[in-house]
This record gives sequence, C-alpha cells and structure tokens, in this order.
Amino acid sequence: MSDEPDTPFDLGALAPTERPSDPTRTPAAKVELPKRFYTDVATAEGPEGHELRLDGKPVRTPARHLLAVPTPGLAAVLAAEWAAQGERIDPAKMPLTRLANAAIDGVAGEIEAVRADVVAFAGSDLLCYRPDGPEGLVARTNALWNPVVDWAERDLGARMVLAEGVMPVEQETQAMAAIAAAVPADPPLLVAATHVLTTLTGSALLALAVVHGALDFETAWTSANADEDWNWSLWGADEEAVARRLAREADARTAALVVAELTGRGDAAPA
Repeated sequence: MSDEPDTPFDLGALAPTERPSDPTRTPAAKVELPKRFYTDVATAEGPEGHELRLDGKPVRTPARHLLAVPTPGLAAVLAAEWAAQGERIDPAKMPLTRLANAAIDGVAGEIEAVRADVVAFAGSDLLCYRPDGPEGLVARTNALWNPVVDWAERDLGARMVLAEGVMPVEQETQAMAAIAAAVPADPPLLVAATHVLTTLTGSALLALAVVHGALDFETAWTSANADEDWNWSLWGADEEAVARRLAREADARTAALVVAELTGRGDAAPA
C-alpha cells in the first residue's frame, strides 16, 4: 500500500473509461452530483507532471493513477475547474479534468487505436462532402473548407477526393497514409485532444489543421458548424440545440487549449 495520502473522492463519475478512444463520452443516466469535500485547491510538480492537490492531498483518476498534466499552464486550468465548483461538484463543468482522466486511464494504453480512429474519420471527412445547394451555403462552405483541403494537400501530402451530397467516396491510400503520419503519437493528452477535436468537428482535417497550427480554433469551429449555422439562420434554433452546441464547444475549446499548450503553436490560418 502506498503511503501517499489520497483524496477520499472517487473520480469515477468524472470520466467513464470503458471506451478509451472516446474521451468526450458522458454517462447517459443522471446521478446525484457529489458534494464538494475540499477547501483548498493547488498544484504541485511531481514525477507524473503537475499534479492536482485538494487540501494538500493528491487526486487520483478513476483507474487510480495520479491526476496530473504536463505543463504549469494546464495545471492552472485544472485547478481553476476545481476551485470554481460550488456546493456540488459538476463534471460537466470540468472539461479538462474529464479529458485528462480519459487520457491517463484510457488513451495512454490505446494510443494506436485512438490514432487510427482519427484516420478513420478522415475517410469520411466532413470537408469532403459538399452541399449541392443552396448557392449561399455552397459559397459559404467552399470559402471555409477549401483552404483547409488545400493545406492538407500542400503541407501533409494528403490529396482528398471531394463529392457533392452524401454518396460515399473512397479516399486514396496515399492520402490516408499522409493523414496517419500527421496524427500526434505522444503525449497521450495531445492524442486525446486531437481525437476530441476530430469527433466534435466531424473532421480529421479540421482537427489536424488546429494541431499543426494552420487554423485557429474559432475558424475551425465555425467551419464545423457551417451547415447547422446556415439552417439556424433560416429557421432559428431551439434552446436544446443551442445548449448541446455550447456543451460541445466547451469540450472542443478545451481540447484546442491543450493542443496550443502542448505544441506551443499559436493561432494561424491556412494560406
């Protein structure tokens, strides 16, 4: 038994680990939120990185690993999530905690499977399936998506096959190999963040453009939601749809923050 003191709180409610390649998955059933049990929130550098400390005690993930992140900047964000909790601890408002838990407990042991899932998204990438109308939507998606597709061909060597409508197209093996080579392999938190960006945008190309510093998050998110925004401009959006979008955006924005912190790349736009 370790002589290191642990927090009594079980973080199992914060990040399910049964699907390590899907760090954004949350439980379907509603459960009562746990009461806040701590007062002081701090971080400390240790052998696993910058660890979260609650009332001086290290916090462990659902799989009993130390909850730690690679940089002081991310540690500050992690601590801020915990400090901001009220009487009850709400995992939905702790995107970096959930992402870190998933990266440590799941992604770290399934790096190649997670990377392969990103490549699989590229096989049916959002940016490769273009609307055939109306004219305004076609112009809008072309303006947002074409620079990213051009960047992928120029900088990654991935020439993507485009199609109108929803009829499937098969991407060339060479393009998929180029995409695979561009997906980060380490550290696990960066791999997890890349996967989150891919799943929440529906596009490996958008995710990789952010990871490689070719696209800023705001443009990537606008690009991912171009079709939905067009429909909202015509028909409006109900409150539930807006709430779902905001929840996805919070997770995607946190993933982009992780990418920026771990790669040291600033925002850019494809030429």
